Amino acid sequence: METRKIIADMLDDSHRYLMNTYSRQPLVLRKGRGIKVWSADGKEYLDFVGGIAVNVLGHCHPKVVVAIQKQAQRLLHVSNLYHIEPQIKLAKLLCTHSFADKVFFCNSGAEANEAAIKLSRKYAKEHFDEKRFEIITALNSFHGRTLATVTATGQEKFQKGFEPLVPGFKYVPFNDINALRSAINKNTCAIMLEPIQGEGGVKVPSDDYFKEVREICNENGLLLILDEVQTGMGRTGKLFAYEHYGITPDIMTLAKGLGGGVPIGAMLATEKVAASFQPGNHASTFGGNPLVSAAAIATLETILEDGFILDNCNRMGAYFIKRLLELKDYYPEKIVDIRGKGLIIAVELTGDGSPIVKACLEKGVLINCTSGNVLRFTPPLIVEKKDIDHLIDVLEEVLSK
Repeated sequence: METRKIIADMLDDSHRYLMNTYSRQPLVLRKGRGIKVWSADGKEYLDFVGGIAVNVLGHCHPKVVVAIQKQAQRLLHVSNLYHIEPQIKLAKLLCTHSFADKVFFCNSGAEANEAAIKLSRKYAKEHFDEKRFEIITALNSFHGRTLATVTATGQEKFQKGFEPLVPGFKYVPFNDINALRSAINKNTCAIMLEPIQGEGGVKVPSDDYFKEVREICNENGLLLILDEVQTGMGRTGKLFAYEHYGITPDIMTLAKGLGGGVPIGAMLATEKVAASFQPGNHASTFGGNPLVSAAAIATLETILEDGFILDNCNRMGAYFIKRLLELKDYYPEKIVDIRGKGLIIAVELTGDGSPIVKACLEKGVLINCTSGNVLRFTPPLIVEKKDIDHLIDVLEEVLSK
């Protein structure tokens, strides 16, 4: 059968059998290596989406693939009713390289944030009183799609149609320390923030914002929850984004890049806070199973092994922003702002970004648009100058029309 007909049939079946929860591009991807992917008809694409910050080591990194193959031949899954060797090693690695003492494993960022919400409420009830359950989050934030995490998300467009929402959440403007301080009352138990707002348009706070947030938490006995689902695992040029701000959280959530392409989430916490979870309080059947833990170990060890990944993220991130600023100088009427840290970078446009995404796709480059007018770039951390230069050339050609 002709390739074009086969792909058309697949797209028809996709529309017919998959729920309509994504505005998918008309593209069936079949193979990936490094920063490149290939469609079912053999066309090559440069991937600056990276699974939305998932593919930190690129597609099908050899060490991750080998780790999965070896583990798949040994043990795929057992219940968390038993100790799991790769899970123990992964938890130790994460704790050794972060503020945390304990880890809870799950399957996604939403699930990790759900666990953080539950843990912070339980901690507050045990250490303070029953009425202390409110969590302050930021406007324009994004914390997931479960009912509690969509309520934590400070954007009405994600909440509309799912009311009534979970009680006990307040929203304040991001990077506004006075608004945050004013929102605290006797019922507040935690502050939950992203170090950089990703889905909200790659909003980077001022350098001293998180130091002041940490001080407010200390003064009021509040837990600081950092949602590093998108910014963790080297994305900002440090293993975790909180390291940029000279503070540590009480709870941190991870997912996306943690498994190098396989679905795994994690909630990390200090010993004192983690102690509020006891057997029966929370669980996840597949969380941290042998297969995903082996992939995550290979991913984390590769990020840490010689410093190259983080160094490349910093160097390429700086180069990327420099080239985008040059583009902004050429097209001030179309580009409002360039911002980001490491390799989570945004171009804010004066108009709709979807035609730009479509035009880049037609020219063999995958990019993403968020908030309607913000192009978000989260390529693999192994991206090279020649890849960035090619993207800039394509963007320039698209913007010139």
